[in-house]
Amino acid sequence: MLATKQLTVSALKRSSLTATAVAARSVQPRATFATAAPDPSPNRTYGNLSDEDRIFTNLYGKHDFRLAGALKRGDWYKTKEIILKGHDWIINEMKTSGLRGRGGAGFPSGLKWSFMNKPGGPDGRPRYLVVNADEGEPGTCKDREIMRHDPHKLIEGCLVAGRAMSANAAYIYIRGEFYNEASNLQEAINEAYKAGLIGKNACGSGYDFDVYVHRGAGAYICGEETALIESIEGKQGKPRLKPPFPADVGLFGCPTTVANVETVAVAPTILRRGGSWFAGLGRARNSGTKLFCISGHVNKPCTVEEEMSIPLRDLIDKHCGGVRGGWDNLLGIIPGGSSVPVLPKKICEEVLMDFDSLRDAQSGLGTAAVIVMDKSTDMVQAISRLSAFYKHESCGQCTPCREGTGWLANMMARFETGNAKKAEIDMIEELSRQIEGHTICALGDAAAWPVQGLIRHFRPEIEKKIDEFHARRRLEEPVAAQA
Repeated sequence: MLATKQLTVSALKRSSLTATAVAARSVQPRATFATAAPDPSPNRTYGNLSDEDRIFTNLYGKHDFRLAGALKRGDWYKTKEIILKGHDWIINEMKTSGLRGRGGAGFPSGLKWSFMNKPGGPDGRPRYLVVNADEGEPGTCKDREIMRHDPHKLIEGCLVAGRAMSANAAYIYIRGEFYNEASNLQEAINEAYKAGLIGKNACGSGYDFDVYVHRGAGAYICGEETALIESIEGKQGKPRLKPPFPADVGLFGCPTTVANVETVAVAPTILRRGGSWFAGLGRARNSGTKLFCISGHVNKPCTVEEEMSIPLRDLIDKHCGGVRGGWDNLLGIIPGGSSVPVLPKKICEEVLMDFDSLRDAQSGLGTAAVIVMDKSTDMVQAISRLSAFYKHESCGQCTPCREGTGWLANMMARFETGNAKKAEIDMIEELSRQIEGHTICALGDAAAWPVQGLIRHFRPEIEKKIDEFHARRRLEEPVAAQA
């Protein structure tokens, strides 16, 4: 990550590639999560986040990423006390905070972290936290900033999240291309071990917890949680059938919870400041702060932490200096990474940047990777490039995805030139519906949604290309006949 499918426990079955694709499943009613109180001020505005409420205080690398700098910024403060309060207290605070997964799926984190704490106690198998740092969604660049400039937030987050799950260790699966990020992260882990913050008797709490970095090899499919687990185990990165779910049979056949980098990294600050503080930011069921990465046709592309539910237009105007050429020059915006449908200018003027508002607009928050396109953009060509990406990244395990992504890419390539019939527009939409929801993982859905968004909002652009192509051909035919 079109609107979001109801996210129940069974939605974990289709956890995403960077989890985005599960996030925005279709137009069915949303689930109601009792994770945050109703917004007491429904008419309030959002997006004026103060510096005191920012969690990531070294997002731009202006300060030292190492332990000494992290301690000055408040990391590792009273971590021992948090751990000693136990997993029930941690999970209850996370539920109070209303934090939803920041990788795209938007599943309530407190609930997800409780799955491995089953009645009857441990069964003798070790338990694992796996952090999905395989940030491969086009347009997304938030997790790499955390690992590059604020790695101790992630490491401390692994410790407290691991305690909530009663996990023995964390594996951070990092994208293979992130060389500098992996180096900084490993250096920070070494510092944490040396300082006694992780490892045996972590922070002096009596709790043993190890953290390992595992480097991937660049496959986008390994952002899907079970494909990621397969990759760590040394197998081909192909998604598993579920059930069994990772919370029961995950890494090395042991209970495992997979979580996004940002989701894990914000946990210590939430636990120090209290879940109610975090729940007070953003709308109900869309609480907290969020990292937004804005790219494309804006004057100042950036990654910024802002309050959830900030209007999309305010986000761009306030932090990016506006759209290149002014707001009237805007054509459309992909609000949550390449796998969510594009929105036209009219909707972008009103929509809020949170799970529910974007779902209602038939798109999704996804990874909050905002891709801005002005009127110089060939929208058909832009979506065609995304179709080619998903064709290339399909693992080929499921027939609808293996064959369907190829069909989508080939048809979109013809739409670029206009060498098609208008009836094929309905045909490609029907094809996308046949792919969506018929695969083991959500890559097929991720390939289908950009095409659906294009047809929903920019169908005239496709028809114009087809008309122009056939008009040129009619002009050329008499010349060819005379020759």
